[in-house]
Amino acid sequence: MQITKRLIGQTAELKIEGRVDGYWSDHLAAAVDQEIRQGSHHIQLDLSQVAFLSSAGIGTLVRLYKDLKSIQGSFAVSNCSGVVLKVLELSKLVDLLVAQPAPEPLSDEISGNFVAEARVAESIRQVERSGTVYEVYPLAPDAKLDCRRLGDATLLERSGFAEEHCRIMQFSDSAFAFGLGALGENFADCQGRFGEFIAAGGAVAYLPTDGTNVPDFLLAGGAALPEVQVCYGIACQGANPQPFGSLIRFEAKSSAPVALSILLEACLDLSDAQQLGVVMIAESAGLIGAALRRPPVLAASESNIFEFPRIRDCLSFTAERAYTKSVVLSAGVAMRRSAGALEPVIRPLSSASSPEMQVAGHFHAAAFSYRPIQRGQIELKSSIKGLFEGQTLEGILHLLTDDRALSGSGQTELVRGACWIAPISRITAEGVQA
Repeated sequence: MQITKRLIGQTAELKIEGRVDGYWSDHLAAAVDQEIRQGSHHIQLDLSQVAFLSSAGIGTLVRLYKDLKSIQGSFAVSNCSGVVLKVLELSKLVDLLVAQPAPEPLSDEISGNFVAEARVAESIRQVERSGTVYEVYPLAPDAKLDCRRLGDATLLERSGFAEEHCRIMQFSDSAFAFGLGALGENFADCQGRFGEFIAAGGAVAYLPTDGTNVPDFLLAGGAALPEVQVCYGIACQGANPQPFGSLIRFEAKSSAPVALSILLEACLDLSDAQQLGVVMIAESAGLIGAALRRPPVLAASESNIFEFPRIRDCLSFTAERAYTKSVVLSAGVAMRRSAGALEPVIRPLSSASSPEMQVAGHFHAAAFSYRPIQRGQIELKSSIKGLFEGQTLEGILHLLTDDRALSGSGQTELVRGACWIAPISRITAEGVQA
């Protein structure tokens, strides 16, 4: 099979020569998937030089059509050989897959709808910084977040969490949270499984430390919210059902992806804020972070888990970027000035020359099998639900910057995605009680 590409406006057209059978359909799918990963969401296939199309090939075409439709993209066959057209007619797929002639010019009445859409587009701000394009969609300009520090993070050093330090919590659709916790009925049920957790959009995911190393999750059902047994963490809550002030879409246009700290600096600047709560869905170029290997409970007599050599047994670090070519759900806080009550759980994310410009924060990320992210303005809760229901949850990390001089792996890098953000108006500390 030979595949050649040409661009027609925003559409990528792939010309296929050869057979599209059980073997070569996989190659075709890989070529189209690569185009999607590179940001092409409108794809056409020129099959005028295809001598054979099997049922396996038809299945691939239908799957690609559904994938692109799910993200409001488009997929069509722009030109068919006689053999291909006959097979599509027998399969009753011509209307679905074959590109239709261009529509007649719209009447004034119909085109008026596009005038309204154009006015909406005028409110979208677009900025390019250091090879990354940002689009800012206003959501609720007055939205503010209250952030609480939950529990005592210092107990982690000596694995000192006991029942009196933890409690069951629920997080509404207008809240997000991250820290150490577990899904279960009570402390006794969870004490051997506490690990990194992330909660957003009515979903909770965590990485058990019981040796299975298989992440688990729960989704909200109706009015019922998943319950999390929390050791410590950060929870952010909005006063309204729409807790976020803006949606910021980003895409790295250069050959290099955008580093997490650079992305957060842009979000802080674009929102004109010094402290932000952020929930993000993005395509990963590699995550850098750590996860617990052992449950952090009732071992207060042991040495500090962050000291060598015990750290090897208690924490798992990414030796190199992990979960490349995945889609990640991340939640956290980013700030440039004093973190107040969050200070014990905030770490530097960048190395700016002046302290007042340095970005610090705390972020967790859940990695999923790849799916393209729909372009434009998207809704957080439905996007999160689509990830958990349609993709495989592969892992969860506490994101870190590995800045060791010789062997450091740097920081998390991303290709494109969506960030829901809001300024933090109040920071408090809350003692977590049983």
